[in-house]
Amino acid sequence: MQIRDINEHLLDSYSDDIPSFIKRILAARNVSETRLDLTLSKLLHPKFTDLEKAILLLEDCLINDKKILIVGDFDCDGATASAVAMKSLRMMGCKFVDFLVPNRFEHGYGLSKEIVKLAKEEKEPDLIITVDNGIASNEGVELAKSLDISVIITDHHLPPDDLPKADAIINPNLKDCDFDSKNLAGVGVSFYLFSALRTHLINQNYFEKNNIEVPDLRNLLDLVALGTIADVVKLDQNNRILISEGLKNIRQNNCSPGIKALIEISNRKQAELTAQDIGFSIAPKLNAAGRLSDISIGIKCLMTHDLGSARRFASELESYNKKRRETQDQMQNEALQIVEKFEGDEHFAVCLYEPNWHEGIVGIVAGKIKEKLQCPVAVFAKAQDNLKGSIRSIPSVHIKDLLDLIDQKNPGVIDKFGGHAMAAGLTIKEENFEKFQELFASFIQSHLDNKKPAVELMTDGDLEEYEMSLSNALLLESYAPWGQGFEEPIFKGLFEILEQKIVGEKHLKCSLRLKGGSLVFQSIAFFQNRCSTKFAEIAYKLSINRFRGQKELQLMIEQIQPLEKVK
Repeated sequence: MQIRDINEHLLDSYSDDIPSFIKRILAARNVSETRLDLTLSKLLHPKFTDLEKAILLLEDCLINDKKILIVGDFDCDGATASAVAMKSLRMMGCKFVDFLVPNRFEHGYGLSKEIVKLAKEEKEPDLIITVDNGIASNEGVELAKSLDISVIITDHHLPPDDLPKADAIINPNLKDCDFDSKNLAGVGVSFYLFSALRTHLINQNYFEKNNIEVPDLRNLLDLVALGTIADVVKLDQNNRILISEGLKNIRQNNCSPGIKALIEISNRKQAELTAQDIGFSIAPKLNAAGRLSDISIGIKCLMTHDLGSARRFASELESYNKKRRETQDQMQNEALQIVEKFEGDEHFAVCLYEPNWHEGIVGIVAGKIKEKLQCPVAVFAKAQDNLKGSIRSIPSVHIKDLLDLIDQKNPGVIDKFGGHAMAAGLTIKEENFEKFQELFASFIQSHLDNKKPAVELMTDGDLEEYEMSLSNALLLESYAPWGQGFEEPIFKGLFEILEQKIVGEKHLKCSLRLKGGSLVFQSIAFFQNRCSTKFAEIAYKLSINRFRGQKELQLMIEQIQPLEKVK
């Protein structure tokens, strides 16, 4: 366990109304006081390359009743981005707008040639808008243009050197884009585009001329929060504003029936919903449909105005999620068995494949194995005539750049790839698996200079017994949302384990007392076996157990290090 360094200059800069307990936490995250303001007025203004081109094209479609087709990604971010685009356009008077989502098993990822052909046959659009995809869809865009279909790409993934020749590209990560935050999720990019369109249409008196009520796009922030949390993007101030305002809407019952139904089936309280509830309970249900079948059911759930229909959709999504968990457990166990056979391997990188694995689950399994081994992990599954893989990486290996390097020096081994610093997807031929496996390991080992980075849990240090209080847990909750880039505080301490028992077959519930202390703290550790010693160094979060209207402090254990001897 490693203690975060504190920025002493920032620590001294905070105003007196911020509690000292919180000051230390903020200073350890290099967060200035001005970045704590999460009001909507602090949202960054839309400054995107091609924004004016996209707006004028959309305005023309609205005025001339042209057909618009939204093509999304098959995950929660893509589903929410699709719903934001659909709802925005309908509120702006669009008469012909529909969506089409690639089936990962038939069409592949993004605006592929296959999905463009299907779009032309079934929808005959004048304009295709991609959401959460498209930045690498050169062939699909070229085909669409040849069919006289205009294309606007909205995406947040890292762009290739050779950009698609779309009519407009809205992506904060374009090299010449002046938007100050590069961390928007796909749904955030979608929201910004239609917010900018709304402003333009107001200035053109479009709503007044067409007798249309000016839409309040703040009512879509529930969807923006859901997609942003689900995609685990960095929580800079801008994303924290979007999430904070979206959660506020949900708690105040200003949200879509689909989100209400998903909250109900997840057994969460809407008035107390947290970002963690969305990340661990709500989003996986939407993602499961895209992993196992078709995310269209998720988009319909988010789009419906009828709570009864939303509940039926949510029930179907939950069925997919149960099936996803079963498939994931099986694949994970098989993957770990394979890894255990790698004798004498320091695991600089792991690359796995089994013919019976499910291509929709490889990303989750790669993430779980990465967490266990703390090295980049690639997991492949059979996908028609090829293998589709998903990679999860560690902070010291920018996986998209590494795949670029492998591809440049070994052309033909990788058919196609794309992604971020920490996650990527790729397609290879089955006969190239062993070659890629070898390259993946050697390039990463070389990149790390043959030294596997030590990965330690970052903590905010020890708390005094009086600081371990319900009031401080509530105080931390008031500074939410926490997440990547604004990590939730984890503390550590030397504890005596007074009682411990396994609950729910795989979770450890125990009573703890700080060494030398007098108070007893109730705690829970998920997927944790009994501790073999009486004392342990424990990393934990201050959490709140809400039950029958009561609130109690509960320590959420993140790590247990048994201690044989205690000084």
